[in-house]
Amino acid sequence: MTSVLLVGCGKMGGALLAGWRANNAADSFVVVEPMQQSLTDILGVPGVTVVKEVSEIPDDFKPNAIVMAVKPQAMNEVVPPYADLAKSALTLSIAAGTPIAFFETIFGADAAIVRAMPNTPAAIGRGMSVLCANAAASASQKNLSEVLMQATGAVEWISDEGLMDAVTALSGSGPAYVFHLIEAMAAAGQALGLDAELAAKAALETVAGAGELARQARETPSVLRQNVTSPGGTTAAALSVLMAENGMSKLIEKAMTAARDRGRELASN
Repeated sequence: MTSVLLVGCGKMGGALLAGWRANNAADSFVVVEPMQQSLTDILGVPGVTVVKEVSEIPDDFKPNAIVMAVKPQAMNEVVPPYADLAKSALTLSIAAGTPIAFFETIFGADAAIVRAMPNTPAAIGRGMSVLCANAAASASQKNLSEVLMQATGAVEWISDEGLMDAVTALSGSGPAYVFHLIEAMAAAGQALGLDAELAAKAALETVAGAGELARQARETPSVLRQNVTSPGGTTAAALSVLMAENGMSKLIEKAMTAARDRGRELASN
């Protein structure tokens, strides 16, 4: 029997819980979430207990994993009350900018900690998670972490926690970049004369279809781009703008650097 204590059930926590339930990743869940009015879809669901605070967790509930899914700014206040439970459970944190050392300071150096950076497509089983474990995490606990995150999509491991801010900038924040691309393409379509509904649908389906093609194709994205770019054609004209010296590549690099640097700032506070 695998039991999971989920601390925080906002956008990301809710996405993870949805993935776990859909894939039967654990047998029972306790969710700690003060804002219960947003959890109407799980209240009363068999196998899921929802409480407002740590003191309401049933005495006989002994989690195999404590998943910390609260905002990084709230960690100092939220985490300490879970110290006793963390003595016998894995702590799996998805908080951006919160290093493993933060939990070791509160729970002790022998506490098993895995830091993960998932993203919101986890809600539909298409997430991307990158994990990093401390020395105290056993092989079985790392396997449990992988099982929990695989229930929501692809999983990779890194051994250097210092790379986690770069991971956050790429895959953690990445869905927002894609959503904004859809917005920008739709707005540009309207500016060129298309009606709003057609522009929005064409932008969404184009990005979704291209992403799925890139995922399934044997060719790299670079080759796929070249395959649809006829010399002197319309796509080439557009790419001459996007691939200019200060075009999309430079802008994405600048954006991801800002995200990485913000992650480092959060870790130092």
